[in-house]
Amino acid sequence: MEEVGMSKYEIIYADPPWSFNNKKTGGSMTSGAASQYDVMTLEQMKQLPVPDLCADNCVLIMWWVGSQPQEALDLCNAWGFTLKNMNGFVWNKLTRNQNPHFGMGFWTRAGSESAIIATRGKPKPVSHSVRAVHSAVVGKHSEKPSAFRNKAVELCGDVPRLEMFARTQTPGWDVFGNQVDNSIEINSKEAA
Repeated sequence: MEEVGMSKYEIIYADPPWSFNNKKTGGSMTSGAASQYDVMTLEQMKQLPVPDLCADNCVLIMWWVGSQPQEALDLCNAWGFTLKNMNGFVWNKLTRNQNPHFGMGFWTRAGSESAIIATRGKPKPVSHSVRAVHSAVVGKHSEKPSAFRNKAVELCGDVPRLEMFARTQTPGWDVFGNQVDNSIEINSKEAA
């Protein structure tokens, strides 16, 4: 892992590994997040020194789970960001046959996922034509379409950027995650 140095990011794109009380759900009993990858508690994620990684003007684009809106807001605040849009990006999920995805859910069946847009400082969008909603086929568990990374760059510009909890290396992005090579190292406040 590469040690975090002077890098200050203007975009933090995050897909946190939210933990749930129900480890196994669905017909196969293996569709829960903890069955797919390491999860973190809200308190563990709050302890990550994200503010130290941010430029004076920074945009957070963070995927959140529909059953945990308060937790998403709490994490956003703990990292020092001010909410601008709870549904800044919305992924309308499709099956391989381009039909609406029939997802899981505690009240209604989720066919979409949303990402918060929040800011530190006073960043300004470089494009006002970026659409919030994008339809794309579902991939691996929790994998987000690459189109949203592209939309983040279109919205904020070709600026220093970090994908947190990454699973793949994307050109132009620094990455943090235990499933990807060349991850930067981020130590929690507790470990420091």
